[in-house]
This record gives sequence, structure tokens and C-alpha cells, in this order.
Amino acid sequence: MSQFIAKKCRTRLGPGSAGRLMTPEEFDSAPEWAWKKGYRYELIRDVLVVSPFLEAAIRDCNDHMGYWLRHYRDSDPRGSALDVTLPEHIVYTNNRRWADRVVWTGLGRIPNPETEQPSIVIEFVSFRRRDALRDWEQKRDEYLAAGVKEYWIIDRFRRIMTVYRKGLAGPTSDVVMEAQSYQTGLLPGFVLPLSQLLAMADSWQQAKRARRQREDTPKIPPAGGTDG
Repeated sequence: MSQFIAKKCRTRLGPGSAGRLMTPEEFDSAPEWAWKKGYRYELIRDVLVVSPFLEAAIRDCNDHMGYWLRHYRDSDPRGSALDVTLPEHIVYTNNRRWADRVVWTGLGRIPNPETEQPSIVIEFVSFRRRDALRDWEQKRDEYLAAGVKEYWIIDRFRRIMTVYRKGLAGPTSDVVMEAQSYQTGLLPGFVLPLSQLLAMADSWQQAKRARRQREDTPKIPPAGGTDG
């Protein structure tokens, strides 16, 4: 048992643990009970990063992406190309990165999620600027170097989806516009209609604005009085 397990895991890891120095081996060997629920944990350059779970709009879009992928697997004649898709998954690079969704393809079996890299990693851009920087640059380089074949970044703010692949001279990219759909040779027959995902995210924002408007509207008492 490592020194980390023996001494540091007597209490749960949580928001107060952010910034703690850990090795990848310590991160991987920490027992499930040590992680306080309700947070995302990553290890970046041997530093523990703790973040709140994603906002509801992203979780809803991510859930629907999973539905589309599983429907493709179960209904399309070529759907067996999809082995497994998982939400909220740690990707093992030289760091430990938390991905919104991962997809394994072409194995014909259940993968080992700790040793076999997913074919596709999917991220939904957060409203937090520092998260956007990680998604667009840092994670991209790590994922492609680790063997991920495609990295999808869905940006509801810019209304685009960017697909990165490893090229001979560095990352290559394709940009999918809002009115377009995306298809990949890794999932033959699968079609991703970007506008539908963006519309789902928009509906959450519209609902939030409507709630705020209701809360900000002064309540007018009914006309007239009561007999007393």
C-alpha cells in the first residue's frame, strides 16, 4: 500500500484537496470511497484539479449524444463499429484528464478503459475561459499524442464543432458549422446533426432567462379588498 493510501486517504478528497501534489500512481490507486461525490477530479502535471460537475445544459446535450450513439449501434447495419461510449470518463495520458464523453470503435469487444485509448473524445465547451483553453489546446495535444483518433469540441457559444486529428506536421482540423452534420469513417453511417444539439443548449438558456424574468417581475396584488 502506497504512502498516499496509508496516510492521505483517511479522509475524503474534495474541493479542499485542489492543488495537492500527487503522482499518477497515487491518483490511480486512490480507492473509490476517497473521492467526495459531486466533483470532477483530474491530475495535471502532478497537481490535483477539482471542478464542479458541468452545468445542466451540457449534461443534457451529453446525455442526448449518448442516446444518438447507442441508437446508431443498435439500429444501423454498420452500428457494430461502435464498441462502447461512456460519459464523464478519465482519459489516461501523461496526465489524467476528465472527458465529457469517450467512444471506442473497431475493437469488436468491450475495451479496457484504463489501458486502451478511446477512438473519439468529445468535449462540450464550458462558459469558463480557463476550461475553454484546456479544451482547445492542452487536451487536444495530449489526446492526439496518446493515440485518440478524433477529438470533437462542440462549442455552443461559437455555434461550431471542431474535429481534430493527428497529422504529420501537427493537428489537423475540420470545422462543422451549425447548419451542417458530421460523419466519420470511425462510425460509418452515423450522422451528427449539430443544430439539434445547439438547440437543446439554447432551450436551457431560454428557460433560465424566463425564470429570471418571472422572478424580476413585481407581483401585483389582486384588485379590491376582502370583507372583514
